[in-house]
Amino acid sequence: MKDSSGRPEPLDFEKPIAELEGELNDMREKARSQEIDLSAEIGILEGKLRELRESVYENLSPWQRVQIARHVGRPFMLDYLSNAFDDFCELHGDRLVGDDQAMPGGFALLDGRRCVVIGHQKGRNTKENLERNFGSAHPEGYRKALRLMKLAEKLRIPVISLIDTPGAFPGIGAEERNIAEAIARNLREMMDLKTPIVAAVVGEGGSGGALGIGVADRILMLENAYYSVISPEGCAAILWKHRKHAPEAAEAMKLTAKDLSGMSLVDEVVVEPAGGAHNDVRSAALSLKDALIRHVDELESLSVEEMLEARYQKFRQAGEWTE
Repeated sequence: MKDSSGRPEPLDFEKPIAELEGELNDMREKARSQEIDLSAEIGILEGKLRELRESVYENLSPWQRVQIARHVGRPFMLDYLSNAFDDFCELHGDRLVGDDQAMPGGFALLDGRRCVVIGHQKGRNTKENLERNFGSAHPEGYRKALRLMKLAEKLRIPVISLIDTPGAFPGIGAEERNIAEAIARNLREMMDLKTPIVAAVVGEGGSGGALGIGVADRILMLENAYYSVISPEGCAAILWKHRKHAPEAAEAMKLTAKDLSGMSLVDEVVVEPAGGAHNDVRSAALSLKDALIRHVDELESLSVEEMLEARYQKFRQAGEWTE
């Protein structure tokens, strides 16, 4: 949703900021329309706004970050493609069942280098969400992704996956077409894909739906994304028997970028603009672009054998218990 100014509707914890911004805009408009000098008052309000923003966004709880990750104004895969990549050429279909609009993919240029980009795409309204299935891919989406990854391997160009899904689609049709097998096959094939893979969690990283395109040499996360085996609501429903305990579940699950980086499950946390990526899409996309370029360059300096061994060791060590 958007407010009357066309900006994304503020989340509950953002409302004090939005109110102060409204006061500041009113004062600026008054100074302009009445041609009076309110620079001192405006300066005081601007200082208060900076302090309030810093206070709010430097102390976000895991649940608040989950809310930002789900924000309808947050940039989706195709937004990053238009702002961080050039010449995207979408390829369609899995050559078995059909084309899954929840999982776009194709060729693109990243700072002049060819690559294959795959990822989840959500919608911003009911029509788009029905078309994109709310970012929850079907089996044919994962099979299309694998087809494109194999094409990248054949052409010796890197694969970049942009993860943003609440999870793979759990419907009857998906089960009939074997969603579990499609994801499992991707896990196996990505582990042995002989070309660099960089994955970035840009919003929600939900369960096997995210992992199905998430086996990579380097895993990046945007600052306000989350990555988890289950949603906080799902965890709360199991452990507390009620979804209202989702904030407590989010705290316990260690699903934020900072938590996962601390456990060496994420290779880099990409800093977002103040207020989240939805407040400055272009800046967020350029930050992600810089990180992707850096990691692709590092991976392309390795031999195939070195890259595959490092990828194997990376996942062998994930979750390793130490006293």
